[in-house]
Amino acid sequence: MDWSYEEAFRRNRGLIRPEEQQRLRSCRVAIAGMGGVGGIHLVTLARLGIGRFSIADPDRFEVANFNRQQGATRSTLGRLKVEVLAEMAREINPGIDLRIFTDPIGPDNAEQFLKEADLFIDGIDAFEIEARRLLFRAAAARGIYAVTAGPLGFSTAWIVFDPGGMSFDRYFDLSDGMDETGQFVAFIIGLAPAATHRAYLDRSAVDVKAHTGPSASLACQLAAGAAAAETLKILLHRGSVRPAPFYQQFDPYLGRWIQGKLLGGNRHPLQRLKRWLLVRQFRQNSKTASE
Repeated sequence: MDWSYEEAFRRNRGLIRPEEQQRLRSCRVAIAGMGGVGGIHLVTLARLGIGRFSIADPDRFEVANFNRQQGATRSTLGRLKVEVLAEMAREINPGIDLRIFTDPIGPDNAEQFLKEADLFIDGIDAFEIEARRLLFRAAAARGIYAVTAGPLGFSTAWIVFDPGGMSFDRYFDLSDGMDETGQFVAFIIGLAPAATHRAYLDRSAVDVKAHTGPSASLACQLAAGAAAAETLKILLHRGSVRPAPFYQQFDPYLGRWIQGKLLGGNRHPLQRLKRWLLVRQFRQNSKTASE
């Protein structure tokens, strides 16, 4: 059968108007990270008909990725994640415009990565906080929205950052000089202040030094759905977008959805206490593991 954009995305009609579909076709979304959530972000948005992407990831697929990552199969072992996901996106939309970055995103290429982007989506590994800080600052400087949505246990939590609103660093209370454990804890505590997943997640399985922790495919799928919904609202200028300090978490395992406003961000006294306790636990875990 002959492929056409109109026919491929015709079933979006009724949810997305024809003129909106054409708007999505012309939009560019920059996604950093093609791992646990980034690859699913790309495929989900490509199936909505978004026609232009900039994608970045220096890593290759390995067996440890099989439980959750889009594109991780026996046939793709050892291949660059961006190349595999680019092939998947082109199989969905052969007319898609992809800019592929195989080098780590840093000060030298962040501006090029975000060039002409209408939106930035964070798919970076949860432990890589400095890369996040750089890209969220760069997105704000370009005047574009940025979305972070991550898997936590069997749930997802997400936050939208308005370029004219509270910054990423301000919300998460991040600053130069913080150590790796402090940065990671600040990120996960700020991402989900209600932390519904703590009821069933074994925190001893989190190894900050090794950059490993529990992550389930169903939560990655949830994260992609949440990020895609926010993306549609932002790109099509419809629906209510509640940026930071608002946060949301949806945990279908517990049947809970939480939306809140974290006044002061992670500088709130209760947040500071939670961060201190979790940093202490992770450092103790690391000490025990090394003995």
